[in-house]
Amino acid sequence: MEAFMEQAYQRIRQSATVITHAPARTLPTQGNLSAARDSLPKLSSADYLSSNGPEATLDHLLGIIVPALNGQNRSGRYFGFVTGSTLPIAEVADNIVSAYDQNVAVHLPAQTIATEVEDAALKMLVRLLDLGGTEAWEGRTFTTGATGSNVLGLACGREALVSGKLPEGAASIGELGILRACMKAGVEEIQVLTSMGHSSLYKAASVVGLGRSSVKDLPKSDAEPWRLDLVAVEKELQREGVASIVAVSAGEVNTGRFATTGVADMKKLRQLADRYGAWIHVDGAFGIFARILPATSEFAKLRDQVAGLELADSITVDGHKLLNVPYDNGIFFTRKSSTMTSVFQNPNAAYLSAGGSSEIQSPLNIGLENSRRFRALPVYAVLMSEGISGLSEIMARMVHLARGIAQAIRESDDYVLLPNADADLEDTHVIVIFRAKDDSLNEALVKTINESAEWYVSGTKWKGQTACRVAVASWRVDVERDLELVKRSLATMAEEHKKSRS
Repeated sequence: MEAFMEQAYQRIRQSATVITHAPARTLPTQGNLSAARDSLPKLSSADYLSSNGPEATLDHLLGIIVPALNGQNRSGRYFGFVTGSTLPIAEVADNIVSAYDQNVAVHLPAQTIATEVEDAALKMLVRLLDLGGTEAWEGRTFTTGATGSNVLGLACGREALVSGKLPEGAASIGELGILRACMKAGVEEIQVLTSMGHSSLYKAASVVGLGRSSVKDLPKSDAEPWRLDLVAVEKELQREGVASIVAVSAGEVNTGRFATTGVADMKKLRQLADRYGAWIHVDGAFGIFARILPATSEFAKLRDQVAGLELADSITVDGHKLLNVPYDNGIFFTRKSSTMTSVFQNPNAAYLSAGGSSEIQSPLNIGLENSRRFRALPVYAVLMSEGISGLSEIMARMVHLARGIAQAIRESDDYVLLPNADADLEDTHVIVIFRAKDDSLNEALVKTINESAEWYVSGTKWKGQTACRVAVASWRVDVERDLELVKRSLATMAEEHKKSRS
């Protein structure tokens, strides 16, 4: 078996090297997809679930399944969703994670260093994102992604708000349940106030018992719907018998824009939250990384727009987006670890006790999972390898490419930049949305781009119209090369469309 493992790792490395050095397709060919689909086990087959052996299975995986996977990790031009590639050191670390298969659920310092590595990585992230001292964020853990972190944020907010209204000595929501606790606290409703909140926020509201309809959209204006209307927020906070969580989108996933414009907005929001007893949760899945852009004039506006996020009560971060570590990887921060413990305490399992006292809590008592992959290790490896300067440079390249694409679209006679053609390009972070001026080209634009397999985009809507969305998120970005390809591709598509209609 050891010989097989060595051979398998060698073949996997060779396969990855070939993919890396070949012209990277963003999508598999239809032939590869069909071959992989046809190769999947059939329930009606006489040999269904029979043993094929490891060698034949490895041949199947590398020869049939791998060619049918998309190229998000091997191409710097996979601009769909907000999907990062994986830095080589993170990929190595993730292989170590699989090889050693740690279940990082219980803090066992005499048996494994895993929980201490996780704690070190989380402290490094606090410093990387300039959130203040680690003592200000004693509640911190890894999650599966922004959705999991948003669940934690709403759960902690719900817990803190309702518990703060309960009679002294009363048990918390974690003990009583949401219905009994709210009745005892005199809370008739828990609402989530946001502006263009991510879909996972609605999902999280459902999971933690608030309901999707508890999420209220409070846009500043039709022109800037991603901006949070602080006047409307204050009005909502004044409602009697209602507990409020304010969810700040940093940045909004369709446009990449930010709910607040700087530290003044966040200070105002903090004052309102303190006055009316609200909880501030920042969904900073990818936008929060604007805080690590170089402190130069070209990025000053973006850095201003994410200033003040450290004033929140809880923060969501995604590692598998701009940090470029493997799926699935999310991070959650909150002020007090006791809030997390109140919600997520894992009781009555003596065999899971860490024993003794420690500053590091067992992760199973502060998060959703009792079984957890060692997902901190790739983050730790990236932070150790790249440091602040290296990651800052990677983020800068992403922004440079996004702004280059936005500028090219603005200068084109065939396309229009969204959400506002006259917007300051310094507002562009990593997301660009646009449409073709010709409606028939516009309807086919996303499909035409993606079928080329040279670059990949997401389809979206803006003001009810079909649009194209570019999200630059890979460390592999080559600004000059990738921008030239995008410009050439858009010009060719427009020209060919004109010829087809003449």
